[in-house]
Amino acid sequence: MAERVLTRVHSLHERISATLSAHRNEILQFLSKIESHGKGILKRHELLAEFDATVKKGNNMMDHAFEDLLKSTQEAIVSPPWVALAIRLRPGVWEYVRVNVKGLAVEELTVPEYLHFKEKLVNANLNGNFVLELDFEPFTASFPRPTLTKSIGNGVEFLNRHLSAKMFHDKESMAPLLDFLRTHQYKGKTMMLNDRIQNLNALQSVLRKAEEYLSTFPPETPYSEFEFEFQEIGLERGWGDTAERVLEMICMLLDLLEAPDSCTLEKFLGRIPMVFNVVILSPHGYFAQENVLGYPDTGGQVVYILDQVPALEREMIKRIKEQGLDITPRILIVTRLLPDAVGTTCGQRIEKVYNTEYSHILRVPFRTENGIVRKWISRFEVWPYIETFTEDVAIEIAAEMQAKPDLIIGNYSEGNLVASLLAHKLGVTQCTIAHALEKTKYPDSDIYWNKFDEKYHFSSQFTADLFAMNHTDFIITSTFQEIAGNKDTVGQYESHMAFTMPGLYRVVHGIDVFDTKFNIVSPGADAKLYFPYFENEKRLTAFNPELEELLFSDVENNEHLCVLKDRNKPILFTMARLDNVKNLTGLVEWYAKNPRLRELANLVVVGGDRRKESKDLEEQAEMKKMYELIENHKLNGQFRWISSQMNRVRNGELYRFICDTRGVFVQPAYYEAFGLTVVEAMTCGLPTFATMHGGPAEIIVHGKSGFHIDPYNGEQAADLLADFFEKCKKEPSYWAEISKGGLQRIEEKYTWQIYSSRLLTLAGVYGFWKHVSKLDRLEIRRYLEMFYALKYRKLAEAVPLAAE
Repeated sequence: MAERVLTRVHSLHERISATLSAHRNEILQFLSKIESHGKGILKRHELLAEFDATVKKGNNMMDHAFEDLLKSTQEAIVSPPWVALAIRLRPGVWEYVRVNVKGLAVEELTVPEYLHFKEKLVNANLNGNFVLELDFEPFTASFPRPTLTKSIGNGVEFLNRHLSAKMFHDKESMAPLLDFLRTHQYKGKTMMLNDRIQNLNALQSVLRKAEEYLSTFPPETPYSEFEFEFQEIGLERGWGDTAERVLEMICMLLDLLEAPDSCTLEKFLGRIPMVFNVVILSPHGYFAQENVLGYPDTGGQVVYILDQVPALEREMIKRIKEQGLDITPRILIVTRLLPDAVGTTCGQRIEKVYNTEYSHILRVPFRTENGIVRKWISRFEVWPYIETFTEDVAIEIAAEMQAKPDLIIGNYSEGNLVASLLAHKLGVTQCTIAHALEKTKYPDSDIYWNKFDEKYHFSSQFTADLFAMNHTDFIITSTFQEIAGNKDTVGQYESHMAFTMPGLYRVVHGIDVFDTKFNIVSPGADAKLYFPYFENEKRLTAFNPELEELLFSDVENNEHLCVLKDRNKPILFTMARLDNVKNLTGLVEWYAKNPRLRELANLVVVGGDRRKESKDLEEQAEMKKMYELIENHKLNGQFRWISSQMNRVRNGELYRFICDTRGVFVQPAYYEAFGLTVVEAMTCGLPTFATMHGGPAEIIVHGKSGFHIDPYNGEQAADLLADFFEKCKKEPSYWAEISKGGLQRIEEKYTWQIYSSRLLTLAGVYGFWKHVSKLDRLEIRRYLEMFYALKYRKLAEAVPLAAE
């Protein structure tokens, strides 16, 4: 492997040198222009723009070899006379070089050398020696991982192939599976195998007897009919509820013992009874089911979990029944208790989750030496409270469940940190869901962390992210792009492979996008709330008067501002948080400056809350900008600004109401990790236009199930929308064609039933992998414990406590 890497680097070095030699004058002119920018960082789009401006069109640059190289360069560090390039050959594969502009000499750089070169932007006198370098690669070097880009995000498939090929090649290697089956019990009651089966030979013999015995029973025979006979030979409950299911499980295990294959292994592990108690962590922000939905910064995450839990509970109940067990599953969503959240249930300790039987929201307060913290705290300010919160959560979970959880799922940075600390303490399987990693939202927030830290405390957050990524057993992402971006953009997790925070530490190897931890499992939309507009018998027509009032009334108040004069126009609709990254004001500006679009459609924006003064600085700034756009572009009459809507049932009907106007949904974010509103809109049959940066680029197939827009090119996006409305006027069937394409795309890939089944199968596979490979080995545990104690804890303590 080392030889292959060296060869690749050498080839890249030769390629750059040959290009420089063949086109010396043109490249010198270009690099001199780059150098003239002075000390700093230039991003890919800036380099390409400079190249286009400097090098004349039509100049044959060695078949455009240098331009291709620039397209692979994600950033250039300018420190005259040197320009260092971070070259991304493909997702997850990077090389680093620097070029002397004076002599056009090329040098290869190691990751630490490149990061040290970058650090000098912050402090020219920074010493490169004795810097804390974090390198997690040695702890995973001996574990299998794919090398093909297409394998990224399919960790469980690769893991199963490895296990079936390497671990089951002889009888001795099957011993961990026997041990694993013998460990299964629930509250002291044995499942699967009892003490009568002591070795693999005995297991095979018993399985053959059971197979022969079961073949005499009708398929639907209940397990109770032969339970006693099974116990006598060493088999306990958990194999299935009928003779047919038990026989299928036994045949699968016999196949694995004889000739294992990855598909059979995954299916078998997915059906072993393992997950009965689940804890889901989402500590920050407001978490309730009505009137809040995460205001102001966690709306998407709250909706995700509230949709996830009923589907997950249904799948758990179904599997437990099919396993032949009489066990009541429990799911606890653990969040923060907010005593002062008047008008919501956020001050209530426990609350049942709607549309579930055994799932609850458990709220635990943030606490200091001075007592309970009563008010809301921004997601950027939670870090001083996390450790005490985790201790309190462990006590509350034990009291509520009367058992250890079988699976702990973290959400967002602080939820994943709490999940890591709990999983570490309890020794249970951990799943991580980022939703969003702030590092990719704020360019250069690592190298210039000092400028951001007073407001955002990224030093604590990025440290927590690194800890959780490397502690967890498996990671769920909604899209490939979340992990590894695309041909041109870097993925959220990929941005944590190598970076530096000068004065804190240098990350030489933080996370590997090829790690088998990564699995793409896309969420869906709650089918009870979001369904196609043409399913008239299910439509919630009782909401029609309210929606008429919301969209078309002539009254302006703190819930809706501006009026729509021509209600016969289709509605261009958007709904999101009112912050910079969601770019709602950007959409309003595109609309305002495009007369053709204004003539063809009305614009309705749902975002922000004008009913009360926002505490969020970004939201305050976006509100001010929205008022200015309305005034400066005279939008009243074609535009409606509606405060955030918390009634999810009515919101589902709102999407369908927009469908009735033959409107569209627009998601204009600068970056969107997934795009739950995109899925909701498409599930209702609403043609959707969404950002090309992030998850929506995978959800939508451009031109078939919706359209991609570039938020950095608003004029082009507005023209695309106007073109769509014009085509719909000429060809009325075109709207229905795109609507139908969106619905088909959702049915194929984006449903909560698919999600829940996959999640529980992953929990089984990674639970087994953890058992047989001892992934919680002492070395990585000690490294992470030291990192937490010496770095995270001190950074968190430095974050000011919120003023009460």
